[in-house]
Amino acid sequence: MELAVATSGLTRDFGSFRAVDGIDLAVPAGSFYGFLGPNGAGKSTTIKCLTGLLRPSAGSMRILGTDPQADPVSVKRRIGVVPEDLALLDRLTAQEMLTFVAQVHGIDAGTAASRSEDLLDLMDLESAAHTLVTDFSHGMRKKLSLAAALLPGPRLLFLDEPFEGIDAVASRQIKDLLVSFVSRGGTIFLTSHILEIVERLSTHIGVIDKGRMVAQGPIGELRSGAAGTRTLEELFIGLVGGEARTHALDWI
Repeated sequence: MELAVATSGLTRDFGSFRAVDGIDLAVPAGSFYGFLGPNGAGKSTTIKCLTGLLRPSAGSMRILGTDPQADPVSVKRRIGVVPEDLALLDRLTAQEMLTFVAQVHGIDAGTAASRSEDLLDLMDLESAAHTLVTDFSHGMRKKLSLAAALLPGPRLLFLDEPFEGIDAVASRQIKDLLVSFVSRGGTIFLTSHILEIVERLSTHIGVIDKGRMVAQGPIGELRSGAAGTRTLEELFIGLVGGEARTHALDWI
């Protein structure tokens, strides 16, 4: 099985605090991988290590078959990232933001203009193409950040809590784009602390708690308990206490 993301003993320390504790990830190419865990479990730290924003304290990584520490530029050319803080430039318009991303990736002006137009249309942002990012709502910012991640044509998308704090309309638009991306052979690594989102979208799931991997495998195995003694819901309830956090996600 070809892996889009593979780690061995991935560890990240902040002084005496160990945020990520020796995790082994196995993300199949072409999968929608949901990285699930309570708030503070180490999800964002893990994704920052995988995308080169943080250097691991120990362990090894392979992203699309390449060691990102040995050849970071090659990896970054083939991935897209929607980080927790979205990483947008507030004093640019939406069109200028996408043009800037295209220039960073060395995409010619004609291709950049065509892709930008298509993405703004898909995200229902065409009417805001010449509006400053600072004037965007949170949902619009999420959609623009996803457009920027998709513009270079990545093979692998890293998404840190992409559905947090946005309305149902924006959520459905993002969900449809992500499902389409995977159907065309892309791979998605998505973090969330909401069980229902991960269950409805993912083909594979990894569960993390207090920096350690608790479970990992295809959604069917984890949902039924075949990969362990507890079902995914029972496992997650045990981590967060009480009832698993769910929402009425009829749009997903």
